[in-house]
Amino acid sequence: MEKNLASSEGMPVSVRARTGNVAQAANNADVSPYRWVALFIVWAAFLLSYVVRVAWSTVAAPVGASLGISVSMLGAFVTAFYAGYVVANVIGGMLTDLLGGRAMLTLALLPLGVLTFTFGYTHSLAFGIVIQAAMGFAAGADYSAGMKIIPAWFTRDRGRAMGLYTTATSLAVVIANAVVPSFSARHGWPNAFHMLGIVTFAWGIVALLLLKNRPSSEPKPARNSTQEMLGLLRNRNLIALSVAGCGGLWATVGFGAWGNALMTRQYGISPIVAGSIVASFGIGAVIAKPTLGWISDLPGVSRRMMSIGCLVAFAITLLAFGYCSTVHEFYLVAPILGAFAFGYLPVLMAQVSDASGKRLAGASAGWTNAIWQTGSAVSPIVVGSLYGASHSFMLAVITLAIGPVIAVAAMLFVNPHIARE
Repeated sequence: MEKNLASSEGMPVSVRARTGNVAQAANNADVSPYRWVALFIVWAAFLLSYVVRVAWSTVAAPVGASLGISVSMLGAFVTAFYAGYVVANVIGGMLTDLLGGRAMLTLALLPLGVLTFTFGYTHSLAFGIVIQAAMGFAAGADYSAGMKIIPAWFTRDRGRAMGLYTTATSLAVVIANAVVPSFSARHGWPNAFHMLGIVTFAWGIVALLLLKNRPSSEPKPARNSTQEMLGLLRNRNLIALSVAGCGGLWATVGFGAWGNALMTRQYGISPIVAGSIVASFGIGAVIAKPTLGWISDLPGVSRRMMSIGCLVAFAITLLAFGYCSTVHEFYLVAPILGAFAFGYLPVLMAQVSDASGKRLAGASAGWTNAIWQTGSAVSPIVVGSLYGASHSFMLAVITLAIGPVIAVAAMLFVNPHIARE
């Protein structure tokens, strides 16, 4: 499989060749107005899923104290969510190729809505951890479902579509930090999770009724064999991209989980102001993602080098954030940090899709994202433990910055000439 991932100049004709029907279907998908409907449905699903993930982080400091949760354990709920999410990604990715993106997206959103509503009744650390783990397991297929739908509807401008798709995560940070703390202050944090649960469940119904797996002119793909799926585990490019994504999300999710609490605990900044600062972090990401995704589609642009440059800048701006101490300084650095903290994601995702091809897009997205999310699962609890023991803001930031450094090293092993499908 490795030699099939070379540049188009050295790629075997058998790999480059496409049947007339498949080529025509790709052209139809690229001009179909419905592709924007499909993108919006999976984008909104990803948005809601991510709002649910980060909602706890926006209220962890004040609510954790009321529940009797220690500072070092505030990240336990985030870690529990991602533990379930990692497990579900492996299973969900393969099932997405088997059942289709629409079915898996629905199966992710409906139980996630119910469980999010239930989390509003949390009264102890143990109960919250169990529900958050179940929430993560329910949400585990949303990413692979989106990664299956998008390549089916976007070919020439897939990088731009990935960039728009991933704005969901950064916009979710903005929405969660702008809405959840203030809503919780007025109506109570349980009602915030009740509201999120209802909206998430309702969008699952929308996905079931309106989402289409692929253009009607495209023939139903052959079922993937177990051997083909297992073959992805030996793909050097996917292995390197998996390690890179893990390192990147170690810092991205770790910052999302602890950014508010660190500013609140270390400098006495109110939860609402801290939420506003992290919201500006998300705004920077919303602008950067589609921009970088669009640039990565341009002929001659190296997605590999774009990823490396963004990850290097991420590590540097994290350290700059660690030197901040005033609200003004945090507001100044946060949007720039957000641009780099999320900007590498659509470029990595496009490379994953390119490396596996459309037919195995669900399985490759599922297992690579499972490895990516191990960083998400471990980072919050590690940072929380270090900060709880040292109360050092800079030590927490340095711990986060280790992730992008590892990611850069992994990207050096990615073939610079992966063929774009």
